[in-house]
Amino acid sequence: MTFFDELETRSADQRAADLSPVLVAQIARAKGLAGYASALADVDPTTINSVAALAALPLLRKSDLGKAQAAMPPFGGFVSGKVEHVFQSPGPIYEPGRTSDDWWRLGRFMRAAGVGPDDVVQNCFSYHLTPAGMLFENACRAVGAMVLPAGTGQTEMQVRAAKDIGATVYAGTPDYLKIILDKADELGVELQINKAVVGGGALFPSLRQEYADRGILCLECYATADLGNVAYETQAREGMIVDEGVIVEIVRPGTGDPVAQGEVGELVVTSLNPDYPLIRFATGDLSAVLPGQSPCGRTNMRIKGWMGRADQTTKIKGMFVRPEQVADLVGRHAEVKKARVTVTRVNEMDEMVVQIEGAGADQIACEASVSTVLKLRGKVEIVAPGSLPNDGKVIDDQRNYD
Repeated sequence: MTFFDELETRSADQRAADLSPVLVAQIARAKGLAGYASALADVDPTTINSVAALAALPLLRKSDLGKAQAAMPPFGGFVSGKVEHVFQSPGPIYEPGRTSDDWWRLGRFMRAAGVGPDDVVQNCFSYHLTPAGMLFENACRAVGAMVLPAGTGQTEMQVRAAKDIGATVYAGTPDYLKIILDKADELGVELQINKAVVGGGALFPSLRQEYADRGILCLECYATADLGNVAYETQAREGMIVDEGVIVEIVRPGTGDPVAQGEVGELVVTSLNPDYPLIRFATGDLSAVLPGQSPCGRTNMRIKGWMGRADQTTKIKGMFVRPEQVADLVGRHAEVKKARVTVTRVNEMDEMVVQIEGAGADQIACEASVSTVLKLRGKVEIVAPGSLPNDGKVIDDQRNYD
């Protein structure tokens, strides 16, 4: 089995020891940037020397980047190094990029998928404004593969190019490969693609199986324009391995508080990229930590992958209810561990039920807190510890909008 580097197989103790000085330096670097002037003003970087210590710092959200960029274009005072590219994401939000050194760290994913110097990669990620195309191009360079910068669209030309150059690897969104393969079948063209590295969309089991039936190994990664590679599948296909260049926390939605291992929560990432030190960047995506170690031999933390969105803000009876309000509700009672707001529609009216998980919780006190914090009246149910679903939801909107 071939690994990208020795970092992937470190012991937990060695990884923690290696991380400590790197994290301290990254916090010190961030503290010197204008974007962090207020958030890290009172932070002593030497005290932030472990994953556990990170929990004392505030979250950084994409909306924070947008506000900072409006005041200090183009990057809001969050970039510390020289960059060659600027990309645009919806918002708009502008992200930096570099052209060398596998800056987004996707080479590790490519190696795990078996991509190497003998491969020709048809890169069908967009090269227009967004960084996805460059993310994968840099990754191909890191493992020595040749690249066709195909981008999106013009499917018949894609088929012809794949045939003519002997493309062996597809890189792109999960569903576009099927469009290429179906067009190739229609044209009577036989392609040599035997591996697919995908992201940017849901890889449904049925689609993965269809590719497998065609002799194509299809693996996915979790990467963002801001952070680069966060986690990736290996051929073991047991969860996603967290990349060595980031720190991942799973926190309760609406807070920055880490949840217990295995509990679903919001994915929060600290990037160790010295050029773009994003500290406790809240992705808005839900995931959970998988226990144990991958059978592929890589030793870093595993997550389940993308499990939905954490932003569950919902309007009930004309009032917005936000995850942070539910977190406030929980924090007012020591015996309360979790809470969940469920909204339904009964007789053309919104109906709210608040389930509160905690042994010995006081019904009357909880009802008063619900009224105070949520500014709404609703039914309050005290439920047994461990009875609420482990799905990351603190607000469950069950109304039918069809």
